[in-house]
Amino acid sequence: MKRLQVWLPLLFAIVMIIGMVIGFNLRENTMTNNFFKLPRRTPLQEVLDLVKLKYVDAINTDTLADDAIEEMLTHLDPHSIYIPASKLQEVNEDLQGNFEGIGVEFQIIDDTVHVTSVLPAGPSAVAGLQAGDKFLKVGDSAVAGNGINSDRIKRLLRGPGKSQVRLTILRAKEEKTISVKRGTIPLPSLDAAYMLNENIGYIRLNKFAETTYEEFMQALEELQKNKMQKLVLDLRGNGGGILQEAVQIADEFLDDEKLIVYTQGDKVVKETYKAKREGLFESGKLIVLVDELSASASEVLAGALQDWDRATIIGRRSFGKGLVQEQYQLSDGSALRLTVARYYTPLGRSIQKPYRNGVDEYNKELYERFHNGEVMKGDSGKSIHGPAFKTKSGHLVYGGGGIAPDIFVGLDSSVFVSDISDAYPDARLNVFLYRYFLDHKEELLHYSSPSAFNKEFKTENLWESLVAFTKKDTVDISQLTAAYRSVFLQRLKANLARQIWRTEGFFEVWNSTDPLVKRAISEMKK
Repeated sequence: MKRLQVWLPLLFAIVMIIGMVIGFNLRENTMTNNFFKLPRRTPLQEVLDLVKLKYVDAINTDTLADDAIEEMLTHLDPHSIYIPASKLQEVNEDLQGNFEGIGVEFQIIDDTVHVTSVLPAGPSAVAGLQAGDKFLKVGDSAVAGNGINSDRIKRLLRGPGKSQVRLTILRAKEEKTISVKRGTIPLPSLDAAYMLNENIGYIRLNKFAETTYEEFMQALEELQKNKMQKLVLDLRGNGGGILQEAVQIADEFLDDEKLIVYTQGDKVVKETYKAKREGLFESGKLIVLVDELSASASEVLAGALQDWDRATIIGRRSFGKGLVQEQYQLSDGSALRLTVARYYTPLGRSIQKPYRNGVDEYNKELYERFHNGEVMKGDSGKSIHGPAFKTKSGHLVYGGGGIAPDIFVGLDSSVFVSDISDAYPDARLNVFLYRYFLDHKEELLHYSSPSAFNKEFKTENLWESLVAFTKKDTVDISQLTAAYRSVFLQRLKANLARQIWRTEGFFEVWNSTDPLVKRAISEMKK
């Protein structure tokens, strides 16, 4: 025991010496990863610091840093983006599917903020706000007069849930004060869901946000209660969003643990997404509508259903975005959405269009598709496809740049080309529709549904009123061709329906003459 007491201090000293020698050698051999050494500043940081300390004029170095980051990202891919802190909340709200506010749509006309629409059962509706009211003040801030803009109004109206905002408004010629308790305002992913006829249902999705699958399921269940046997899923104009939401919707159409999509990148492991449960619509005819603005998660969904011969794709070649981004929070409150992988359809198709010639050329590609007539006439014999793949049934599908439809339906040039398009901005047409609605409110609210409105509303008075309105701006639309006048009136009629029933009303009226929807119904009957 005494010997142990003598030797213990000596052993302890030897261990300490050995540890010090090893540590010294490790320090000598580890030149770059010294834990206690501060990381060396990059040339970018050095330049920014020198500009801040020495530059001849006062300058915002934060703006310089933002520009430098954005320029760096242009050398990667078109979808890796930097989001400044000032814009992050708005960007996230869109994917979140809601925000805190009062639930109105407004338009600035002659330096006055007009309430054009009030969310049914929303905070403003509960407080008694009406379409046609004009904002004079929000809290103590005057909002009428020169210099007012939409961003400032949004900042004043939004705020923490359950907080109060006092509004001073002008209704007719009477000034009123209304207090509104802010609440959660939905940013719906679902534009419309209704029955096209006695057995064909229709669902249109505008994005894939955190609430999309839930909205889709509610709509699907409601349509099935109405005896739906076939479904048209409209993804036109849907630029994508959250991949998992698209995967869950695909799961409602696919059975037997079928592969939906897989993602893979140089620095991330391959990840597969499969059908996991019994879906609500695994049988029954399914048509998916796509166009040149259907992208990302929309293409995942359409590609999976096409690869498994589960749906017929109708429309025009989709955008061609097959890159997956992850969002990383930065220390100053900004964020980086960085591309980390590519996604592939079940057959292994990469539908990302090439971007090797830079971001500018990549963005011009869509313009070229319009300019060359592809969106109207197809590819005119010039191959737009990449490698070919065969589905289980032997159907050919293609990679290399978007989802090519099984049935091509070109865009009618009269929808977007006209004499009035360049001469008369949409903002003025919105003013016309808003005022027409207020002048004919009693008549318009008489209609029980969008379908009743579509059948019964006569457009003669609408056209005459528009001709008189445009002449005030020295624009004469009375000489438009009958074909364009018909398309133009249908869009005005649909927008009037939107004023009453929101997006559901717009699409129910617009779809009654839409060529893709009509083709889908025709295919369903075969």
